[in-house]
Amino acid sequence: MRRYLVPWRAEECRIYSTGVLVLGSGIAGLYTALKASEYFEVTVLTKKGIPESNTKHAQGGIAVALDQEDSPSLHYEDTLYAGAGLCESDSVRVLVEDGPLRVEELIRMGAHFDRKNGKLAFTQEAAHSRRRILHANGDATGEEIERTLIAQALGEERILVKEEQFLLDLLKNQKGEVIGVLSLNGKTQELEIYLAQAVVLATGGLGQLYCYTTNPEVATGDGMAAAYRAGAQLMDMEFVQFHPTALFIPGAPRFLISEAVRGEGAHLLNVRGERFMEDISGKELAPRDVVAREIWREQAKGEVYLDFRPIGLEKVKQRFPMIYQTCLDYGINVLEDRLPVAPAAHYMMGGVRTDEMGRTSLPNLYASGECACNGVHGANRLASNSLLDGLVFGGRIVEDIVNTARSKGLMDPQLSDIHTEKDESCPGYLRNQLKRVELQELMWEYVGIIREEEGLKKAIKLIGDWDRTFIPEREIAQLELKNLLAIGHCVARAALAREESRGGHYRWDYPETHTKDLKHSIQTKEGYNVCTIPVSRVD
Repeated sequence: MRRYLVPWRAEECRIYSTGVLVLGSGIAGLYTALKASEYFEVTVLTKKGIPESNTKHAQGGIAVALDQEDSPSLHYEDTLYAGAGLCESDSVRVLVEDGPLRVEELIRMGAHFDRKNGKLAFTQEAAHSRRRILHANGDATGEEIERTLIAQALGEERILVKEEQFLLDLLKNQKGEVIGVLSLNGKTQELEIYLAQAVVLATGGLGQLYCYTTNPEVATGDGMAAAYRAGAQLMDMEFVQFHPTALFIPGAPRFLISEAVRGEGAHLLNVRGERFMEDISGKELAPRDVVAREIWREQAKGEVYLDFRPIGLEKVKQRFPMIYQTCLDYGINVLEDRLPVAPAAHYMMGGVRTDEMGRTSLPNLYASGECACNGVHGANRLASNSLLDGLVFGGRIVEDIVNTARSKGLMDPQLSDIHTEKDESCPGYLRNQLKRVELQELMWEYVGIIREEEGLKKAIKLIGDWDRTFIPEREIAQLELKNLLAIGHCVARAALAREESRGGHYRWDYPETHTKDLKHSIQTKEGYNVCTIPVSRVD
């Protein structure tokens, strides 16, 4: 396997230094940068413009136990239930107990969440036992949070934000410590090296691995792929969450229809107009993996619809203005017509393995948000826990960096510290005709909502062949495709190795869930092996 995404020499690169380097400008990246700027000079590299991230597109809200009828303990239990036995309970406790303080801090920064009679307004979402979802401007929560954090970050003189920076690889020293990154400047096409005392991956998910996704174009798993090439451990890569309800109109993108729509009372109907979730525990508010599979099965008989009318016509326009207008733009008035919906790839529960402080298996490298996996989401993320995840663990990363600096001291790395490993070219030929859609369709068919051995083996072989024979040039679309090939291979291998069905991973040839010896899957680049470790902290 190639060590580097593209061949390079230090003498052809521009060199920059910073205290803490953050990769990504969503909630995890910007919040981490803001906390780190209290102690260090911080540089934030972002792949496109600073607002472009999964955070911006989040509709439903942020889950937090702030209501007087709620509690962190209830939030804890709901998260464990949704996680289908694979949550790390210590991580979940950190999430639910630190969450209220972090969200209150976000409010003090200027985030305006919707209120009713002067008090914070909470909505209901799937698998939550209480109304605990804060929202902003109806269904534009992520946009409001992103606006708030961008304003804070751009106003902080100790934070430098550099846009159009594509992460190529992590750089290490002779000791194996991460000391910086190699980046491609999308504006100048020049290679740049950023050296730092600590590096934080907050690069988001991998939704673009699938042909149907709610994720933006930037979600190509770049941080996970770079960490994997550098030798970091990846964990639970088989667990991809497919959101049950995305707009399903030929030729239109799979626009997300928030979980909160069902939380406010919308019904799922089959082609005969029947509520097919009636006999399922939780009905429309069952965990996402359950609802997605039921919709998948119903689609074999005909289209599936979401009926907004039980919510109340006036409330729809007030509570879901963006969804209402977007559907109207596609010719559907949800106040009068049923909306066709279908599942789409939405969130990655797996990622770069971390502990409760955000530390990865590589010294000086941290990860937070969707690119990270600390076990907080288990096998199936509880709705609206993702934004909270980025806040809580971003803050803990900075705590650890500061404590490390105080106890051990952090040295500014130098260019001479970089250990340049041999960049072995892959055998084969440059296959420029490979298109992203070929990989996306393969993943959707064989490594999607329903999986089985024969299809997974076919996907593993094809992706492996493509990866070996596709050598990217310095063009971002090709570099993204190379990353998707590496990460797609990891997802498929982990899915083949897990011979059970659990949460977002469903095998029709192994439909049962094992009740003993719960395991996380762990992968590294060495030998393409999939090994397992026990779930170590489960109540």
